[in-house]
Amino acid sequence: MGLRTIQASGAVDELEVGGRRRLSRIAEVAERLRPRRGIDAEVIVEEMLRHFPHGDTELIRRAYEYAAEAHKVQRRASGGAYIEHPANTAYLLAQLGMDPVAIAAGLLHDVPEDTGFSLDDVRQNFGEEVARLVDGVTKLSRFSGVGAEEQQAENIRKMFLAMAEDLRVVVIKLCDRLHNMRTLHPLPPDKQQRIAKQTLEIYAPLAHRLGIWQVKWELEDLAFKYLEPARYKELAESLATRRAEREKRIKDSMETLSKELSRAGIHAELSGRAKHIYSIWRKMQRKAVDIDEIYDLLAIRVVVDEVPECYAALGVIHTLWPPIPGQFDDYIAVPKPNFYQSLHTAVMGPGGVPLEIQVRTRKMHEVSEMGIAAHYRYKEGSKGDPQYEQKLAWVRALMEWQREVVDAQEFVEGLKLDVFQDQVFVFTPKGEVKELPAGATPIDFAYRIHTDVGHRCIGTKVNGRLVSLDHRLHSGDIVEILTSKSARGPSRDWMSMVKTASAREKIRQWFKRQERDENIAHGRELLEKELKRVAQRSLADLAEGALDELAKEMNLHDEETLLASLGYGAATPAQIVSKLGVTDDTAFAIPESAPPAPPPAKGGVRVKGVTDLLIQFGNCCNPVPGDQIVGYITRGRGVTVHRADCTNVKGSKESERFVEVEWDDRNVRMYPVAIRMTAWDRDGLLRDVANVIADNDVNMLSVSAVANPDRTATINATLQVTSVQQLSRVLAKLEAVRDVFEVNRDGR
Repeated sequence: MGLRTIQASGAVDELEVGGRRRLSRIAEVAERLRPRRGIDAEVIVEEMLRHFPHGDTELIRRAYEYAAEAHKVQRRASGGAYIEHPANTAYLLAQLGMDPVAIAAGLLHDVPEDTGFSLDDVRQNFGEEVARLVDGVTKLSRFSGVGAEEQQAENIRKMFLAMAEDLRVVVIKLCDRLHNMRTLHPLPPDKQQRIAKQTLEIYAPLAHRLGIWQVKWELEDLAFKYLEPARYKELAESLATRRAEREKRIKDSMETLSKELSRAGIHAELSGRAKHIYSIWRKMQRKAVDIDEIYDLLAIRVVVDEVPECYAALGVIHTLWPPIPGQFDDYIAVPKPNFYQSLHTAVMGPGGVPLEIQVRTRKMHEVSEMGIAAHYRYKEGSKGDPQYEQKLAWVRALMEWQREVVDAQEFVEGLKLDVFQDQVFVFTPKGEVKELPAGATPIDFAYRIHTDVGHRCIGTKVNGRLVSLDHRLHSGDIVEILTSKSARGPSRDWMSMVKTASAREKIRQWFKRQERDENIAHGRELLEKELKRVAQRSLADLAEGALDELAKEMNLHDEETLLASLGYGAATPAQIVSKLGVTDDTAFAIPESAPPAPPPAKGGVRVKGVTDLLIQFGNCCNPVPGDQIVGYITRGRGVTVHRADCTNVKGSKESERFVEVEWDDRNVRMYPVAIRMTAWDRDGLLRDVANVIADNDVNMLSVSAVANPDRTATINATLQVTSVQQLSRVLAKLEAVRDVFEVNRDGR
C-alpha cells in the first residue's frame, strides 16, 4: 500500500494511501504549483504541452523573447531581472492548464504598462485576442486629480469589465497577483500591508468564487502572513510541533479506511487534506476556540470514479466510525455556486479524535482544485459550454449593476459587500437557489429575482410565514415575494434595509426617475436635518451660493441638482456637510460624568506668525477641526483656542489679546464631543451603539443611558473625534442602528 507526503507551504501536510502507487494528475499539479526558480520559455512550453499536446509553442517562445527584450533594462525590487515576474505568471497559467493564448498574454501583461512598447505594438505582433487579454489586465494610466484609492478602484472595475467578456483576464490577474505576493518581502512594510489587504479583500475571494482553490488558499496565507505576522508565526509553529502526531493519526486512519473500502469493492485514492493557516485562524475566530479545539485539522479526502461510489463510501465511513451530529453536507446534490461538489462528513475517529472526511469523484476533485481554469482543459475557451455560461452568470449580473454606478470606489465597496461577503443560499417557491450576502433581506431577494419584482414588492413570506421586509434571511429559507400591480414603488426606508449594492442602486435609480421636485424637497429636508445634527445650523445659515459652488465642484449642474441627488440617494447628507466645511458656532458642553479634558497640547493648531507657544483648548466650547476658531492670549497659560462664536470671547473688549489661529492638518489630535441619541428602548441597544462606535475607530470617553416612561431611551455619550467630518460619519452610522430615530451633537 503506497504512502507519500506532499509538503505545501503554509498547509497541513498531505498524505496519500491508495490502490494506485501514484498521485492523481491534480495532485501532481498541486505539487508543481510551488514556486520555481530559473523559469524560461522552454520550461513554460514544457508545462503547457502537458495539457495542450498540440498547443502553439512558437507563440509562447515569441512572447517570451518579446517580453524579455521590452523589460531588459528593468529590475524588480529584489534586484532580479524583471522578466522573472511575467515568466512566473505565465508558468502558473500553464500549471493551471490555461491555453497558449492566455499564457502568451501572461508573458506580455506588463509590456504596455511598464515599457516603451504600446498595446498597438502587442496587437500588431501577436494578434487581437492576445492584445485584448493584455488590455484587460493592464492598469489604467495615471491622470491628474485622482488619488491612489480612486485609481486603484478604477483599475479593479476595468478588470471586471474585461472579465465579463473573457474569464481568462481574471485568471491571468490572479496568477500575476500570486507571484507578486510570493515576492512581496523586498517592499516597504506599508506597501506590503496595502497589497496584502487588497489581496485578502478582492483577489482571494475572487479565486474562491471562480473555484480556483489552489490559488485562493495561497493568496490567503500570504496575505495573512503580512497582515498578522505574529499570529501567522504562532499558528505555523503550533502546527509544526504537532506534525508527527498528526501524520501518524492520519496514516493509521487512512490504512484502516482503505482496507474497509477494498472489502466493500470500492476502488479509491485516499489522501490527507491540506488545511491552510488562514482557514484555521478564521475558524478559531468564528468559534472563539483554541487550535486544539479545531477538529478538522485531521482530514482525509477520498476520491472515487463515479457518483454512486461516493455514497457507498460514505456508508462504509459511517459504519466504521460514528458520525458527529450536524456535521454532514451534501454538496453533490446541491453544488456550491462555484460548482464545487463533494460529500463532507465528520466522525469520531480512532482514539475518539474528531476526523473530517471528504468524498468526491476525480472530475469533482479537479474542478474543486482548479475551478474555472479546469474548463479550458476540455473546452479550450469555447463559450458553448452551459456550465461555463453558468459560471459567468454572477459576473454578468455584476456588470449590469455597475453600469449604473458612476463612482469606481462605490463599485469596489459594493463588490466587497455584494459578491465577496459570506453567503446565504435561499430558495424561491419553485425550488430555485438564489445566493445573497449574509444579512440580506427579502428586499434584496426581490431585486435579485427582477427589478420589477423589487419595485412592486408589498410584503414577503419566509418558510410560509409573513415577516417584515427587514427580516434577515438564512440559508435554506424559502422566500415568497408578495407583489401588487398598484404598488407605488420602493420606500425610501428600504435604502437602509438592503444589504446588496445592486438592490440599493436599483432603488436609487427608481427615485432618480421620479418627480424632480419631490427629490429636491426630500434632499433639502435631509440636508437640513444633517446640518442641525452635526453643527446646530440650518440651510439659511449657509453663505449665499455655497451649494451652487459645491454642486459645480461635484460636477453637478446647480444647487437643485445637488439637492435632487441627495433626494434619490446618489449622495449622502454626511458627504455634503463634510464638503461644505460647515462651522459650528454653538458652544457644547461635556457631560459632568466625562473625565477631565486632555492636558494642554501644542499639536493640532498653528498660531499665525508665532512659533513655540503653549496652546490649550477652551473647555467652555471644545472646538473641533472644521470649526472656525480664534486664539486668546492668556496670562501665563499661552494661547487658548475657542470657537469663533464662543460666548466667553465673543463680547471681549480686549481685542489686542486675540490672535489668528488655524487648524494644523499635519498633527492629528483627538477632541471630545458630546452627542445625544433617542431610540425605542430594547435589550442590546447600548451594546449595538457601542459596537458601531468601536467599528468606526472612535473612542468613547463616557456614556449614560436613561429609560423614559414612553418606552424610549436617551443615550448621552462623549466621543473623541479628529474632525467634524469624522463626527458626521459616525452620527450617520449611529442613526442607522435599529430603533434609533434621532442622533444629534449635544448643545446647550
